[in-house]
Amino acid sequence: MDGASKAASILMPPPKAVAATPSIAPSSPPVSLVVSPCAACKILRRRCAEKCVLAPYFPPTDPLKFTTAHRVFGASNIIKFLQELPEHQRADAVSSMVYEANARIRDPVYGCAGAICQLQKQVNELQAHLAKAQAEVVTMQCQYSNLMTLISMDFDHSPQSSPDQQSFDNLSTNDISFFDDNNLGSLELDSLWT
Repeated sequence: MDGASKAASILMPPPKAVAATPSIAPSSPPVSLVVSPCAACKILRRRCAEKCVLAPYFPPTDPLKFTTAHRVFGASNIIKFLQELPEHQRADAVSSMVYEANARIRDPVYGCAGAICQLQKQVNELQAHLAKAQAEVVTMQCQYSNLMTLISMDFDHSPQSSPDQQSFDNLSTNDISFFDDNNLGSLELDSLWT
């Protein structure tokens, strides 16, 4: 730029902006909606589109969820996987991916398989404990049955006499022995009343 044109540009006022006035004034001021990007777009440092596939499953309030899944699976794999699924299955898929990613971070060698093996071992131990308890119940039932059989056999072999007769026999025998043992057989009953 030469000196003359430079001076002319400084002296010339800038062009005025012509504001377009709307023909109809709005009744309320325009609402500016500020939408924060989803956690995935925030971490990937990209603009979150209106139809972002990741936005419904990775809210901006939970960035750790996406960070964990992204570290294990990668963003492009997560996006590709979600696009291949119908919408009603995507939430479960994201939940599974986050669970698998957490398991892989905790146990880099076995991941989810390690947790599954541990749970299977626990199931086997509990099944063995249950079988042992059921065997003890059967043993106790057999013992109870044998005891009841023995008790019923004792009642069957005892002499049959009426309970009144037995109590009378016991009473009369005890009364006689009582008087004989204490040498009171010769005592007169009249002396007790006078």
